[in-house]
Amino acid sequence: MTTQELKNKILEAKKETGTVILAHTYQEPDIIDVADVTGDSFFLSKKAAELKAKRVVMCGVRFMAESVKILSPETETILPVASATCPMAEQILPERVREFKEENPDTQVVAYINTTAALKAECDVCVTSSSAIKIVKKLEGKDILFIPDQHLGSFVAKNVPEKNIILWDGYCPVHAQLTKEDVIECKKKYPDAVFAVHPESPKEVVELADMVGATSDIIKYAKEQKGNVIIGTERGVVDYLSLHEENGERFIQLAPEKLCCEDMKKISLEDVYKAITGEGGEKVELDEALRKKALVSINRMLELG
Repeated sequence: MTTQELKNKILEAKKETGTVILAHTYQEPDIIDVADVTGDSFFLSKKAAELKAKRVVMCGVRFMAESVKILSPETETILPVASATCPMAEQILPERVREFKEENPDTQVVAYINTTAALKAECDVCVTSSSAIKIVKKLEGKDILFIPDQHLGSFVAKNVPEKNIILWDGYCPVHAQLTKEDVIECKKKYPDAVFAVHPESPKEVVELADMVGATSDIIKYAKEQKGNVIIGTERGVVDYLSLHEENGERFIQLAPEKLCCEDMKKISLEDVYKAITGEGGEKVELDEALRKKALVSINRMLELG
C-alpha cells in the first residue's frame, strides 16, 4: 500500500467513525497531512473541547492526551502509541511536590503544561511557554516553585525579577542539548539570519536569540520575516514551515542532529489508522477525582492568562 493510499484510508475511517485527529506540530509531515487540527499541545486540548468531539486521536505524547481528557472527560481519547511520552513531564513525582508544599506552605507551585495529570493536580496553576511570564507576574505572593523545566523557569525568573522563583532541575532532553557554539556556527553560515528559539533551551542559547517563544509564536515570527530564519526548536517546526510557506528553504534548522524528539516521531500513519479503527492505540482514562483536581490548575491558568 502506498503512503497516499493509507492516507485515503485514514480519511475514510475518521469520517466513518466521527474521529477527530489532533496533531502536534512536531509530528511528521504525513501525520500533519491527515490531521483535522494542528498546533501546540494546549491549543489542541482547547480545540477538542470547543469541537465537542466525541472521539479524538491525539498524535502527540501522553500528557497531551491527558490534557484533552482533563478538559473533555466525555471524549474518548486515544493515544496511537502508548509508549509516546515526554521525559520532562515525568521528571518529578507528585509526592515530592506534596512534601514541598507541606514544608513551604506560603510558596505557590507553578507547573508547566508539559506535566502529567497527576502533577497538575498538585500545583496551584499551570502555564504554557507563551503565558508563563504573564501569569507569574499576576500571582500574589513572592515565593514560587517552578516545575519541572529549569530553563523555562530561568527565562521566567529573568523577566519577573520581583518574584523569588525556585527552579526544579528538570529539562527537555531535546532542547537541553543545545549550546551557544551551535548558534555561533550556524550564524557563521547564515550571517544575515535572525534566530528564534524555544525557552526550553539553556540560558546561554536563549541570550543569543532575536526572538524567544512557544512553538506557535516561533511559527508566527518566522512567517513574518522576509529573510532567513534560524529555528531553535524541534525539527517538526522547520518541516511544517518548509511545506506550508513559500520560499521554504529560508527556514534553517539549528542543530538538526540534536533537535529531534524521538517520542514525537514514534507515531506512524499505520498507528493512526489502527487507533481510528480500534485495532491499536491506548484509550486514555483518568481517575475522576484526579481529573477534577488537575482541572483546577488549568482553569486558574485560563483565568489569569
